[in-house]
Amino acid sequence: MHPLVSRLAAPAATSASLARLGSATGALLDLMAPGECAGCRRPGAGWCRRCELALGRLRRAGPRVDPDELSAGAAPPTWAWGAYGEPLRTVVTVWKDEGRRDVEPVLAPLLAASLTAAVAGAGWSGRAVLVVPAPSSRSAVRRRGDAPLLSLAGRAVACVDRAPPGASLRVAPALQQVRQVADQAGLGSDQRAANLVGAAAVRHGWRAVVAGRPVVLVDDVVTTGSTLTEGARALHEAGAADVVGAVVALTRRRHPRAVTRR
Repeated sequence: MHPLVSRLAAPAATSASLARLGSATGALLDLMAPGECAGCRRPGAGWCRRCELALGRLRRAGPRVDPDELSAGAAPPTWAWGAYGEPLRTVVTVWKDEGRRDVEPVLAPLLAASLTAAVAGAGWSGRAVLVVPAPSSRSAVRRRGDAPLLSLAGRAVACVDRAPPGASLRVAPALQQVRQVADQAGLGSDQRAANLVGAAAVRHGWRAVVAGRPVVLVDDVVTTGSTLTEGARALHEAGAADVVGAVVALTRRRHPRAVTRR
């Protein structure tokens, strides 16, 4: 027998040993990362029926966000699938910060619904539209090992393609952060706005692509609208024809901005 064939033809004892090793490795992985629901964290399936039902109750009656729900006065017109409550809050956290990319099939249809509403609401049916994810900081990309919003945007566009709103959507990672910013968590609305001013820019290689095109700027959650405001500013400066926002969820504000009537 040829030596190579001999080495490839492992005896039954070796196969059994490999099987035992595979079983032990699987058990070890289960102990290190036990299966649990991304919403309630109960052991079992990655997404349980109970959380699926709870998620449905967060859907907004109308996806268009009233400008008075955002404290950033210059935020672009924005559409959100639902409210940022449980179990969605936990799902977004484990997806973005704990590496649970397996829950993207839960989040993608929600962002797809916002994308569809945004394109229709902006009157862009039948047009070629860019879908631009809000940029992550370089430190966040290094910490996570990837850019989760870019992946989610791609999945969402694939969902829209299965139920087209009459527009051609293309994901374009055109934005980048050009200076260091603080973590937005825990900052007030004015601090969030100041933190992001001048922080975003269109990548040099994407400027010609963005110029003259309608753009949907996407993010996972909108709180004050400052991230969308800064992204829209950078896109407009690069020549984008128009910019609207689409997000998975809107944070409920405890103290809505007072409306001054003249």
